[in-house]
Amino acid sequence: MTFLPLLTADETRAAEEAHAGSLADLMELAGRAVAEVVATRFSGKKVTVVCGVGNNGGDGRVCARALKERWRDVTLVEGFGELGQPDVIVDALLGIGLREAPREDVARMIERINAAGKPVVSIDVPSGVNASTGEVEGAAVRATVTVTFGAAKLGLAVAPGRFHAGSVHIAPIGLEPAAHEHRLVTAAVLDQIPRKSGASTKYSAGSVLVVGGSPGLTGAPMLASLAAFRADAGYVIVAVPESSLRVVETGLLEAVKWGLPEDASGRLLPRAAEPILEAAERTNAVVLGPGLGRSEGTRDLVRMLLERLPVPVVLDADGLWRLEPFERSAPTILTPHSGELSRLLGVERDEIEAHRLDSVRRAASRFGATVLLKGADTLIAEPRQGVLVAAYGQPSLATAGTGDVLSGVIGAFAARGLEPGLAAAAGAVAHGLASRIADPQPGLVASDLLPALRRALGGERRDDIPLA
Repeated sequence: MTFLPLLTADETRAAEEAHAGSLADLMELAGRAVAEVVATRFSGKKVTVVCGVGNNGGDGRVCARALKERWRDVTLVEGFGELGQPDVIVDALLGIGLREAPREDVARMIERINAAGKPVVSIDVPSGVNASTGEVEGAAVRATVTVTFGAAKLGLAVAPGRFHAGSVHIAPIGLEPAAHEHRLVTAAVLDQIPRKSGASTKYSAGSVLVVGGSPGLTGAPMLASLAAFRADAGYVIVAVPESSLRVVETGLLEAVKWGLPEDASGRLLPRAAEPILEAAERTNAVVLGPGLGRSEGTRDLVRMLLERLPVPVVLDADGLWRLEPFERSAPTILTPHSGELSRLLGVERDEIEAHRLDSVRRAASRFGATVLLKGADTLIAEPRQGVLVAAYGQPSLATAGTGDVLSGVIGAFAARGLEPGLAAAAGAVAHGLASRIADPQPGLVASDLLPALRRALGGERRDDIPLA
């Protein structure tokens, strides 16, 4: 399955209301499913179940009863009593109804759960995490495992909630998600990429133009170009300032190279637009920005190219600098990290990190483009559509150059004819899987991803389950 549903709190309630059984029946199934996870994953006999007053607490009470039937020593905490000395804690405090910071007494209990230093199993969502957005307004449980029902909740996939959820276990209790807006991308998305056939030529297999480079930053367009090749593009042109051409010629064998007009500092001039447009006539997609540098001239060049390029554009790195809304008929994919998105929206970076879902949707609306917000919970938004979450990112990707690799991969997929949202989602998954393949030891560098991309696209680790 290419996509899995990610439910908001309201969508979850709709699924519960559509269920043929009673609420009591659902609680019984849910509580017993949690007890099964606790009993099979953790060997300790002492379990403390911390229950709130709502439906989540009801699930917790069923869980406590089911664990007693399995001969566990269970302490049921209601009204914020003592945790005791448990081997495992079950968090059944707040559930999906949270919309603001927990009350002071609940926050204190959350802090005690976190301070206990024991494995924690949260029911549906860790207490303190907004199930619909992943936002955390105050104290929040840091779970070892979260057991959710029917389908994952959106807040378990989107940071910062993602980092509180631990591994996510989806228990099938008969809930069938009805309409849902947001989706989790699986590795099966890579099956959507057209493959080369016996009739393919280097041009029909997808051709990409990479525009960027400036003194000290020539590695960025080189990485993007190599990544496009590794993502199975048949033909790549890399266009760089004239003074950078010798470096690129030396380090990049397979691509065609074009030298472009530059200013005294070695950055591209607006009059480079004409040769770039000429080169673009031979390609199906353009990656614009890796290593471009920042000047008024490069900014004007980006604006001119966005107005005139008739093919999909992946806009990355310095191409995003001081970007203003633009008019285009062809698809555009912006690939900012949180710092770049903060500048695009005119807010602090902390605001982006705290409200990632809202931020990426605002950016897609503001620019009328597909926006991919990088992170462990890579988010892909398109105007007036639900968000795709590609949750394959690894900590090892926090190193220079990996974004250039991602932009090259997305450019290759866009050149193969994928719609922009799908190209961005497939690129994020391929990129994340490559990081898993290349990351058995610390010290990954961006170029390590290039051979790993071939293995990821060839099927290695395709059975990885996001959020597991």
